[in-house]
Amino acid sequence: MSSNQTGTVLVTGASGFIAGHVIEELLRHGYPVRGTVRDLARTEKVAHLTRLASELGGRLDFVAAELDTDDGWAEAVAGCTLVLHTASPNPPTVPRDENEIIRPAVEGTLRVLRAAAASGTVRRVVLTSSSLAISAGRTGQRAAPYTEDDWAVVEHSAPYGKSKALAEQAAWQFVDDLPEERRLELVVVNPGVVLGPLQRPEVSTSVEVVHRLLNHSMPAVPQLSFSLVDVRDLAVAHRLAMESPKAAGNRYICAGPETWMHDMAAILAAEFGPRGFRVPTRRLPYWAMWIVAHFDPTIRLALAFVGRTEPLSSRKAIDELDWTMRPPAEILRATGQSLIDHGLVRPRR
Repeated sequence: MSSNQTGTVLVTGASGFIAGHVIEELLRHGYPVRGTVRDLARTEKVAHLTRLASELGGRLDFVAAELDTDDGWAEAVAGCTLVLHTASPNPPTVPRDENEIIRPAVEGTLRVLRAAAASGTVRRVVLTSSSLAISAGRTGQRAAPYTEDDWAVVEHSAPYGKSKALAEQAAWQFVDDLPEERRLELVVVNPGVVLGPLQRPEVSTSVEVVHRLLNHSMPAVPQLSFSLVDVRDLAVAHRLAMESPKAAGNRYICAGPETWMHDMAAILAAEFGPRGFRVPTRRLPYWAMWIVAHFDPTIRLALAFVGRTEPLSSRKAIDELDWTMRPPAEILRATGQSLIDHGLVRPRR
């Protein structure tokens, strides 16, 4: 499948961190793209993509559609042959009610799939899930890497991981239940922690960890590990999942080797310390983190992951999609430099 063999590609949540890079990847490969936004009047949210499309001579338009209503979705999928559903709520703190995340994630995914199935033109949907849909809710340490055959233990998962697992499960069930004449191909991408350069001066939830290290808002580094993926490589994975004939019906983990946060801090300190950024490198004991969590909801969100390892295998994406990814050090340097370039962090003089 190539840009010469397909109609418009719909990307949901166009103003999002992942979606923006997916749209850029598609435009650079000649695909006509339509993006959904919550409010067409908020043009500043997608101005960077409009400029990019103009520079590349690509086709890009936007339609208004939200995850919590059916309005706009029939118009969004009209004339599209492929849908990349990246939109999903990802708050920086634990919500008071987990359904604030779960309901729009599940119902929004089903809205997109229903519209795609009813369109008569959409052939494949690529869903952006998460590695948490594979690993969340597990207890104890894990030696063997998680693979696409694994699933989260939903009843033990935190709200965000639960939302991703339930939305993905609902998507697979929806596609399985479709009659043959309305059959859709579904492919799911399960990324780890998504870092990389920003396209506009707004800190996404996943980039917050690097933002905090560079702006010195943490006095020390908690014992947390992350399987990182660069947003540019993730965008390529979405395109490959969209194009590959053999990808239909498959999940693909996209995540690099586990990297402890103190190693991330050391990389950032070595790169940006000489430029005046005081990156903390001392380790934060659990008792201190527990105290801080009472005042910092983001730290509270991370408490359950202290000291845990959750290795992930991206072997399937590498072998079947011919996908490659940048190493963690390169991802971290690119993220830090982007935060600096956008004026979101400044050196401490």
